[in-house]
Amino acid sequence: MKNLFDYSLVKDKRVCPRWLCFTFDNLLRRLVQNPEKVVEPYVHEGDIVLDVGPGMGYFSIPLAKIVGEKGKVIAADVQLKMLNALQKRAKRAGVEQRITLHLCKKDSLGLNTKFDFALAFWMVHEVPDQESFFKEIRSLLKPNGRLLISEPKIHVTMAKYDETIEKAIRAGFVLKSNPSISLSRSTLFVT
Repeated sequence: MKNLFDYSLVKDKRVCPRWLCFTFDNLLRRLVQNPEKVVEPYVHEGDIVLDVGPGMGYFSIPLAKIVGEKGKVIAADVQLKMLNALQKRAKRAGVEQRITLHLCKKDSLGLNTKFDFALAFWMVHEVPDQESFFKEIRSLLKPNGRLLISEPKIHVTMAKYDETIEKAIRAGFVLKSNPSISLSRSTLFVT
């Protein structure tokens, strides 16, 4: 029997649908995966940050608070509905001026901004061409830029994660550390 997701609930089988975000973008998640604690070691006031696949802003909004008025967060997603939800949440949080929403193409981020930090949280497994994805992010990071990727343990096997890490290294990233993030396999890269 096919998985429930194989039916009409999800048009693009690789991309997490907006309705599913409510199951993991909630207050209970903060108890095991506090977004501020996850990103604070890597982001500073005034930084320009890329949040790829931000969903409804679980990390984008805390990132916007950390970078402050002189910083910027670009939230890049392939789903307009996600960006619309993020925009509403950012407005309620009072950080809408610090977050720029960007609708990506399916095969490219389509950005030319240079970033200090990029976050790809629980989304790389949804990318069909990971090698191109990592090359594009690498080209967008400033010297000494940082990329944090994190994948869900329940969904991405260690073997698949190791393949992802190898693709990032082939794209020119240097593995710096493997931060401990609850429920996740995570790696911090530098340029």
